[in-house]
Amino acid sequence: MSYQKLIHINELDFSDKEVIIIGAGWMADQYCLALQAMGIHTAIVISRKEESAKQCCAKYGYQPYHGGYQDVLPKLTHADLVIIATPVHELRPAAECAATFGYKNILVEKPAALYSEDFLVWENELKGKDIRVRIAYNRLTYPNYIKLKEIVQSEGGVTSCRYTFTELVHKFNFHNNHLDVYERLGISNSLHVISMAHDLIGMPKELNAYQFGHLDWHPAGDRFVGAGITEFDIPFSYHGDWGSAGRWSIEVMTQDNAYRLMPLEQIYRCKKGMFDWERMDFSTPYPDVKQGIAEEIAIMLTPEIENDIPLVTLNKAASFTRFAEKIFKYPDKPHNAAQ
Repeated sequence: MSYQKLIHINELDFSDKEVIIIGAGWMADQYCLALQAMGIHTAIVISRKEESAKQCCAKYGYQPYHGGYQDVLPKLTHADLVIIATPVHELRPAAECAATFGYKNILVEKPAALYSEDFLVWENELKGKDIRVRIAYNRLTYPNYIKLKEIVQSEGGVTSCRYTFTELVHKFNFHNNHLDVYERLGISNSLHVISMAHDLIGMPKELNAYQFGHLDWHPAGDRFVGAGITEFDIPFSYHGDWGSAGRWSIEVMTQDNAYRLMPLEQIYRCKKGMFDWERMDFSTPYPDVKQGIAEEIAIMLTPEIENDIPLVTLNKAASFTRFAEKIFKYPDKPHNAAQ
């Protein structure tokens, strides 16, 4: 019933909710669009620069603040939700600042941190505090994905899985983020599809991972292949060739059918004994909003929904990130971190 619950979240009343967004870039704009579609009238956008805050709010009638979150947050009095949508290197500091000033419900854009060790330290800092922090892996709340989870469960579960995470690195703008975001691109970007696959099939208990090639900005390589077995004894394989063509995709097999998410926002089925892939229908509660965004906001504002559709906790994010560190052979902590 998770899918039915998700596609009807647009029937809930969010009109009295108050939201703060820290950040005023493209992702913040997507959050504003979702808030508007959800009927949320009161939202504040915080940015260092006055112009970017005003531009982000202009289309939606929301309130811009500038000067930086460290200065603005203490001046505000209430929010049902704080969304962190800053550049990557500011995600965790902004979330910790919000917690320091008493905000209890915080959604942090992915990846939230670039090292698995950071999540464990962060989680330990929050122990005993009544603060709910979730990481915004919005693809895990795609309606087609939630529907797929229910379908494979009804067919006895996944029997095997394969996925791809080729990146279009030739199109990257290397001025948007700090260098370490690109040096750990498998976490800052590819992890989105990797996490989606392993949320469905479970985390690996066995893994054979291989890295090939080299990029000036990504010394870990440009080709990645591997295979393993998950905690649920599901065999899986993956492939990523950043120097070639391709796209993100996930395929899962059951005893009855094969299913493909390619693009990740759609769902296709190949029936047993057949060769053709047919597109399957599904519903979305907010069709004019980027999938997963309004859905995860609704879960943050209605915590009981999380019993059926869990969001990514700090501990779960640590698991995803630790797995990516193995796939790409990244260190689990910065070189200058205390040993």
